[in-house]
Amino acid sequence: MTKPIEVFVLLGLFAVRMAPAQAKPRPIAVRVVVVTMFEMGADTGDAPGELQYWVERDHLDHVYPLAAGYHAVRMNDEGEMAVLTGEGTASAAATIMALGLDPRFDLSHAYWLVAGIAGGCPDRVSLGSAAWARWVVDGDMAYEIDAREIPPGWSTGYLPRHKTAPFEEPAAPEPGQVFALNAGLVQWAFEQTRGVALEDSERLKEIRSHFIGAAARRPPFVTTGDEISSSTYWHGKLLDAWAQRWVPYFTGGEGVFATTAMEDTGTLESLTNLARAGRVDTQRVLVLRAVSNYDRQPEGLNAAESLAQQRVGAYAAYLPSLEAAYRVGHTVVSKLLAHWSLFEATTPTAGPPAQ
Repeated sequence: MTKPIEVFVLLGLFAVRMAPAQAKPRPIAVRVVVVTMFEMGADTGDAPGELQYWVERDHLDHVYPLAAGYHAVRMNDEGEMAVLTGEGTASAAATIMALGLDPRFDLSHAYWLVAGIAGGCPDRVSLGSAAWARWVVDGDMAYEIDAREIPPGWSTGYLPRHKTAPFEEPAAPEPGQVFALNAGLVQWAFEQTRGVALEDSERLKEIRSHFIGAAARRPPFVTTGDEISSSTYWHGKLLDAWAQRWVPYFTGGEGVFATTAMEDTGTLESLTNLARAGRVDTQRVLVLRAVSNYDRQPEGLNAAESLAQQRVGAYAAYLPSLEAAYRVGHTVVSKLLAHWSLFEATTPTAGPPAQ
């Protein structure tokens, strides 16, 4: 004979089994992810870093903790998200992977916009300018010998891995060393933004006047130009000369060095892996870097003296470059959101600017 308590337990188990499974909440559909790398303090209300203008101006008021990443992500009601990765390739890779695997978010149709500041080559860009990258090349994966031991005839002590001399042919980029972005999307972004007015000032004009280079003394402008991504903060005219050869060497002569930043190969490596898992679309990735400082010394200073003046928050064009990254990047973000019924399914490509 079944005891009453046993009947109660059996009925309880039966009820649990018969109860409909609780529906899981649907992931939040993200339309655009703005990737920023550093912040000076709070997300709002103080001295800005790369995140703050996006939070304040685009009303990214919804905060989602990201325990496995560097910083919480923020969103607005339009489907725009901003993530702060932390500085350096390792921090960027870890945070983007944490976000990409987070089940709370549907990133399958999202566009990714890296929007940050950078050093710039004065032959290609000027202070306060913004450059859309077609190629991002890693600057850390290499052999290096001390400059004091460079053999006669070598232009640098920095060698491609598995080579015995600088720029030895044929180039053999390793996985994660070179990233080619969607050329049509990059050109589309440039076409939407080439006429964006960027801030200039008498102070910037005076600073630019001390530099030599084809673009060094130009007012700020929007352009296309490629990036070296390296967690080593390098500086000086000789390393600039190395960079101007490193980018075309690894891109079959197609890339043109314009900017130098720290995080983007880490970000792109994680996005590449996430794409293999079906989480993101790497054909929807853009890299925009705005020039806060030149990558080499002005007239009258050596590389060490110039480097001593390079500090985050005190770069010659620090605030103008933050403004340029937001102003140019936001033009593209707003276009994507305004035409989402089209761009959700179809990635934009080069053509006349949308009206």
